[in-house]
Amino acid sequence: MRIESKLPNIGTNIFSVMTGLANQFGAINLSQGFPNYNPSDRLQRLVTDHMAMGDNQYAPMPGLIGLREKIAAKIANLYGVDVDPDTEITVTAGGTQAIFCTIAAFVHPGDEVILLEPCYDSYRPSVETVGGIPVVHALSAPDYQVDWDAVSRLIGPKTRMICINTPQNPTGTILRAADMKKIESMLRGTDVLLMSDEVYEHLIYDGAAHASALCFPELYARTLAIYSFGKTYHNTGWKTGYCVAPPALTREFRKVHQFNVFSANHPMQAAFADFMAEPAEYLGLPDFYQQKRDFFLDAMANTRFKPLHCAGTYFQLFEYGHLSDESDLDFCTRLVTDFGVAAIPVSSFFSNRKDEKVIRLCFAKTEDVLEQAAKALSKV
Repeated sequence: MRIESKLPNIGTNIFSVMTGLANQFGAINLSQGFPNYNPSDRLQRLVTDHMAMGDNQYAPMPGLIGLREKIAAKIANLYGVDVDPDTEITVTAGGTQAIFCTIAAFVHPGDEVILLEPCYDSYRPSVETVGGIPVVHALSAPDYQVDWDAVSRLIGPKTRMICINTPQNPTGTILRAADMKKIESMLRGTDVLLMSDEVYEHLIYDGAAHASALCFPELYARTLAIYSFGKTYHNTGWKTGYCVAPPALTREFRKVHQFNVFSANHPMQAAFADFMAEPAEYLGLPDFYQQKRDFFLDAMANTRFKPLHCAGTYFQLFEYGHLSDESDLDFCTRLVTDFGVAAIPVSSFFSNRKDEKVIRLCFAKTEDVLEQAAKALSKV
């Protein structure tokens, strides 16, 4: 039987590969982006309470209205923006599912989608699966700043969407209000949509503010913004997120969403709706993760790795080119086999595997684990 792959160049993703190696060699896993601690005990109890109350069947396709109302209230409190919970918010089975539905709903075969690389590895396969054409603007270490004039020159008659991510995985950079205004100006008078991946919205440090696309009315009119409860509440395995978009865009998004997963996990949605009544959990995240970042940087000061600036996310990049000429993939493999620490090579976030001798480590771990990892890496 003849099978023609839609993704002929895609194999097992790097996160699965490095986690598999970590498990094989008993290494400390700082590769895949997940915490090694549990979410709030109260949140866990709320899930089981709602299971016991019978919230175990399909949730409504757009998500529980009670949860969508809490999300709308949060957006109003944080950003001063009013969104309609009925027509502008859709609860999804995680951020990645929302990203796929956003792309699948609007990108037709032959449409171009501009990607700012290095970027989260689901963007390009999602575009290619629906017949879109990725158009890449490559960023460079150490600052990974976007040249918006260069991005503007990539926009043509076939451009359908631009994908941004702030705070950005893997670089830890953030976009600011000035960047959003440049995007707003650049897209004015076009039919180009914006996918704004904001799953790390609360993980921003040193007093900086999150520049959400929701805060710029002209830009929001063409935006689908993606969020993740997993990143906010330390439960990535619960796979619950949401998409915020104007009504006309939400209608098209939901057409794909309803035939992709139909609805997200019911008891988790009910628990999140209850839990969001107390905003302290997410309001405290910047301090919580900044302390982890700073602890990890202090511990890594005893190594020969050179840290790049991390303004957001729970990922810290390090340069190693002064230590080895190995490719970043080979270097990361050796870190597992010889030193017992799993990292991610940043080249895996580039379509062309651009290798600048930079690795990514996740600091969403308990301090003892971060300390052990830094001690092991001090031997490199």
